[in-house]
Amino acid sequence: MNNFRYQKMAMKNLLYTLLSVSLLFSCAIENDIPYPILEASISSIEVEGQRAGTDSQDKNAIIDKAQRTVTLYVNDSVDITRLKITKLMLDPRTASIGIDSAACVNYEKFPTTDFVSLDSLPLSANTRVNFSKPVGLTLSTYQDYQWKVTVNQIIQRDIEVEGLVTPVIDESTCNVVLYVGPNQDLANLNVTKINLGGEFGRVMPDPSTITDYSSPVQFDVQYAWEKGSNKWTKWTVVVVRNKEDQGALSNIFPMTTKAILNGSIQSGKTPVVEYKKQSDTNWNTVPTANVTVSGTSFTATLTGLTASTTYVYRVNVDGTTGNEQSFTTAAAVPLENGSFDNWSSEAAANGTLWQPWSTTSFWDTGNKGATTIADSNSTPTTETCNGSGKAASLETKWVVLKLAAGNIFTGSYVRTDGTNGVLSFGREFNSFPSKLRINYKYTSATIDKVGDDSLENLKGRPDSCHIYIALTDWDAPLEIRTRPSERQLFNKNDSHVIAYAEYISGSSDAQYKQKDLVLDYRYTNRTPKYILIVASASKYGDYFTGGVGSKLLIDNFELIYD
Repeated sequence: MNNFRYQKMAMKNLLYTLLSVSLLFSCAIENDIPYPILEASISSIEVEGQRAGTDSQDKNAIIDKAQRTVTLYVNDSVDITRLKITKLMLDPRTASIGIDSAACVNYEKFPTTDFVSLDSLPLSANTRVNFSKPVGLTLSTYQDYQWKVTVNQIIQRDIEVEGLVTPVIDESTCNVVLYVGPNQDLANLNVTKINLGGEFGRVMPDPSTITDYSSPVQFDVQYAWEKGSNKWTKWTVVVVRNKEDQGALSNIFPMTTKAILNGSIQSGKTPVVEYKKQSDTNWNTVPTANVTVSGTSFTATLTGLTASTTYVYRVNVDGTTGNEQSFTTAAAVPLENGSFDNWSSEAAANGTLWQPWSTTSFWDTGNKGATTIADSNSTPTTETCNGSGKAASLETKWVVLKLAAGNIFTGSYVRTDGTNGVLSFGREFNSFPSKLRINYKYTSATIDKVGDDSLENLKGRPDSCHIYIALTDWDAPLEIRTRPSERQLFNKNDSHVIAYAEYISGSSDAQYKQKDLVLDYRYTNRTPKYILIVASASKYGDYFTGGVGSKLLIDNFELIYD
């Protein structure tokens, strides 16, 4: 058992002793002073062999603080039953770690505090864990918080066979059925790769040396983590001719001005994708640059489409044209009150409560919190980008007790919790803009207020404005809490973020500037449910850090569909 556990047990014994003494000599005195609430969470975790999931390019862990879950993906080079955690960071870092003892390779040597790398741990430490099923972690501050970590192993089985239409792989029975074209000679089949052991495993004999697949063929497979042992798994490969050449099988995901077509095709073939408006006569051909073929899969991107329009498409393979299929593009939904012309006001406890709507709210600000002790710091202004209407003026101020950054966001201000805010981020939205066009003017003040010790190094530097847009498929709007002990903020790496773009600037501008925030679509097979747009005069305003006097003017925000 490591020193930390001994210290922890000793501290508990001391507390029990003191408690017993107090009960003996002063049983009439009650301890009614509550412990402070300091929520513990996982801020970063890494394991050996870590990779991205099959529908993403981001290999970072997916951390859901609301559900207290972590999801990771690993490749087939590692033994998931003895997987080494290489990094585990907590927030706060003073929290302690308790792990399911049954999952640890050596429970007594598993660290009880977070670690930035294995080099920061004693040589005797052992961070190997059996992740064949989800593993529970208990993070402790003044309270205990239960987390669950799930690791999914992706065994990448690549198959390249002449005339292959589609493979069927059954991992539970270790059987593979390969469907090939109707004219393929099964006794003389050209096999490039049947990688049953994954990217890092071994297959005996080498499938590329076998040509006769007129009857089932058996192979011995050894996974990467089994190398050096005598353990092999027997797999059976069966090759079957299709009764008829199916050409290409496909499905399409329509967006607003483009559509993503995914399909299966016989190996070695190249699809020609054609499309047109349903009412048109002439067909358009997808350029070859927009068609990607990988083995038996292909992806085609149809561009230049019109919103809210029905199209027809077909796939041609070797002169054989498949059935016509239709789809309808999504509507080009405009941004509500993106001009920031509509405002209303009412008297508040301190000054005037300004609200960025006239009748129906889409945007909101932190003004409800600010006006409990000061005046609004997000207000309308006639200093616009085009000399007409109104714009939003977001100013960072010191409001008696702490810094308040001027801000505006799509969502609603829920309530004030002491001197902190609880917000609801996001408005319902189900379209696919390509960019957010903004007009802005920024005055950067020197950062002179720091509300979080970890940001102390920013003091004396120029403040930065922050504008970002996210399209998400949350099941509900995201609850934001700024109270440090239970802080929950937006995470741009959240797995529910479908598309994202942001702009950060620490430079002061004499005149309005226009800029396009181009959305990076991380997923092209998921429909947004919410749109989140946030603008703040101080990037670290959520941490009550920034420069008093920083001011961000924004005007004429517009969603662009191209």
